[in-house]
Amino acid sequence: MANDASAAPAARHTLAMLRHLAAQRGPVTAASIAAALSLPRSTVYRLLGVLEEYGFVLHFPEERRYGIGIAAFEISSGFSRQEPLTRLGGPVLAALVDRVGESGHLAVLHGRDVIYLIEERAPRRPSLVSDVGVRLPSHLTASGRALLSTLPKSQLRALFPDRTAFAQRTDREVSGYGDLRRLMTEVRAQGYATENGDITPGLASVAVAVRDHTGWPAASIAVTFDAALPADAVAAIAAQVTASAADLARRLHGRPPSATRARPVAQSSATMTS
Repeated sequence: MANDASAAPAARHTLAMLRHLAAQRGPVTAASIAAALSLPRSTVYRLLGVLEEYGFVLHFPEERRYGIGIAAFEISSGFSRQEPLTRLGGPVLAALVDRVGESGHLAVLHGRDVIYLIEERAPRRPSLVSDVGVRLPSHLTASGRALLSTLPKSQLRALFPDRTAFAQRTDREVSGYGDLRRLMTEVRAQGYATENGDITPGLASVAVAVRDHTGWPAASIAVTFDAALPADAVAAIAAQVTASAADLARRLHGRPPSATRARPVAQSSATMTS
């Protein structure tokens, strides 16, 4: 079959080598590449020669090692320039907002903050502080909590080394690393993050992290709603957000979105009307 990956072993081996090189902390030997990928050394040397010729790999002859070349960096830069998160995430977020009838947003982690890339306003819903380009402390928002919950413990600790790292808006928030660690355990256990009145009194949010192909958090999808919404309605929204996050992850991985679509959430009488 034309789309059978086994029909193009050289392409698969080349891509595997590039991914391996990109994951290393510095240049590595051809022998180590061959061992890590279970490839013959002759194959590795041949493919490295082609990659070096086209600028995807740099050879350090004195060290007898190979590293990522400028052409690979240019591809990465092209990925950023094309704004894949907003292009792929926009339709996913719009469809989610249509289903739940509440406003949604897409955010990314930047240091200890989250930056909002997209806001999709639902009809007759109030404006939110999470407008495009706005930065908020990650530990206070559902979007940020969802993203932080995916980080290794060492990374989380590095971001929040002491109490001065915790911005405060109310007296009900996470104020120290112990609080944050317990909150992250809860988020991982339930599969989504929540926030209730920590950003805007009377409003609550649910968010789910979107992971890239390495498992790293690429973004989060969130929906904001009236804090008085019943628990069953919140759970229904969380299920919808989870499905949308999975769809965006598939799109980022280059796979088609899910063929199944979740049903619209029934509107509750507790949902606000502006």
